[in-house]
Amino acid sequence: MNAIDQHADMFKAMGDATRLRILRLLLEGESLCVCEIVDTLSLPQYQISRNLTILKRSGLVTTTREGTWMYYSIHADSDEKKILFNTLKEFLNTNEFQSDIQSLQKRLALRTEGRCVIGFVSEEELNALISTQN
Repeated sequence: MNAIDQHADMFKAMGDATRLRILRLLLEGESLCVCEIVDTLSLPQYQISRNLTILKRSGLVTTTREGTWMYYSIHADSDEKKILFNTLKEFLNTNEFQSDIQSLQKRLALRTEGRCVIGFVSEEELNALISTQN
């Protein structure tokens, strides 16, 4: 695949609201597991996984396995992608995306030693777990 086609695939991958929301979460700098993204965005696991696959195939996202957990992160492997991601982070800094980031911060508070350990939780369970930590 030539460079023009690769760039086109990246921009096509960003042409979906759910994928933009996922990218914005990942642009916060944390590697995230699927369950953290599912809980943050309140979307079904299959939908998040399908969109993460598209982002990974386009070269925007990379994965790291730690035991049974698969973590996703931004794949800024070139200067061009770093510029793209910096621009995207600024562009996606609206109230709607900030709400997602606030939900992510609540979910990340449940990590142990910087890693997800609880899997999927409902919004009610998440709120209960957070209130017990405070």
